[in-house]
Amino acid sequence: MARQNYLFTSESVSEGHPDKVCDRISDEIVDLVYREAKKAGMDPWDVRVACETLATTNRVVIAGEVRVPKSLLKQDKDGNVLEDAKEFPIINPSKFKSAARKAIRAIGYEQDGFHWKKARIDVLLHGQSADIAQGVDNAADRQGEEGAGDQGIMFGYACRETPDLMPAPIYYSHKILELLSAARHKGEGEAARLGPDAKSQVTVRYVDGKPAEVTQIVLSTQHLDAGWDSKKVRQVVEPYIREALGDLPIAKDCNWYVNPTGKFVIGGPDGDAGLTGRKIIVDTYGGAAPHGGGAFSGKDTTKVDRSAAYAARYLAKNVVAAKLAERCTIQLSYAIGVAQPLSIYVDLHDTGTVEEAAVEEALRKVMDLSPSGIRRHLDLNRPIYARTAAYGHFGRKPGRDGAFSWEKTDLVKAIKDAVAG
Repeated sequence: MARQNYLFTSESVSEGHPDKVCDRISDEIVDLVYREAKKAGMDPWDVRVACETLATTNRVVIAGEVRVPKSLLKQDKDGNVLEDAKEFPIINPSKFKSAARKAIRAIGYEQDGFHWKKARIDVLLHGQSADIAQGVDNAADRQGEEGAGDQGIMFGYACRETPDLMPAPIYYSHKILELLSAARHKGEGEAARLGPDAKSQVTVRYVDGKPAEVTQIVLSTQHLDAGWDSKKVRQVVEPYIREALGDLPIAKDCNWYVNPTGKFVIGGPDGDAGLTGRKIIVDTYGGAAPHGGGAFSGKDTTKVDRSAAYAARYLAKNVVAAKLAERCTIQLSYAIGVAQPLSIYVDLHDTGTVEEAAVEEALRKVMDLSPSGIRRHLDLNRPIYARTAAYGHFGRKPGRDGAFSWEKTDLVKAIKDAVAG
């Protein structure tokens, strides 16, 4: 029997957190490759990106493997693609550097220690290894569908705690930072003097298994005025925090920790080095559900770390939206070069109206869970990933351009019918 009365805490980080800067740059690279592929007439199904970013004081390093259109490669005067000694095509760094600078500028970094125009950017991308490529491409030749780009386990989760079927602590942690970021970008009052780097943390008291009140609020945010102290920062941010929490009550004895260490002027990559993929719990469910360990940003969707995690969330959300359970966890597992998942596991946490085994069987019927099937069903071969890099990959609104398609609840009827049949 699951506990009904307890405290649970989740954290979020803003778009200007050093790790999120790196996630944003890596996903801008993914989007760049998809856009250039479309312009060049390259089949988007052939795009491959595995891009990692490191950022520190006025320095960015972008590394990894890619398969890109000719427009992103170095060419001689006759238009022939240049290759290095390993017979990898040589990447032309100019467009990649431009994408990184635009991302840093959009986030808001124009500080002495980290500036979109002044930062040195090194591009160390090269062509995708043929040994890796064959595991994906050869499977497509054999079976008419792609093999998984790697082995691994992926989890999806949904629950009825919030309107977007996300756990309350991570939902509200994200919302606080999103509102502060929007105010900063709009130049809204004193919030305009906040910096890009921030972290939030919310502790929720659960009563009878449902969110009842907030008992602890933590917010650390960079500020551009060196004279501000913790009291001043709280005065600026508290209205946004209260707005973000909405109808969720704040306990009378709630502890507020706003910039608890005092001054926070030096932030972002100048204050702490950043790396792609270091905020995987922030990106998902805030620790309320299992995680398979794979990061999302910087990867095209042949990588099941990304695409299958999106599919698992999509299926879990539709199971809960179909009112087959109050909570749902789904695990998928894959082997490199093998198209179909090795296993599908469903846990309804003793809240289900049907048997888990029936749901597992139904999910195989309603969606092709091969990498190509996922990409086709969710329409993932498009430049929609930069906006996923901050404030969570889940619990977001589906966009008209196909962004966050995994947040749709358009499988409700199909799942119900498959379970009933």
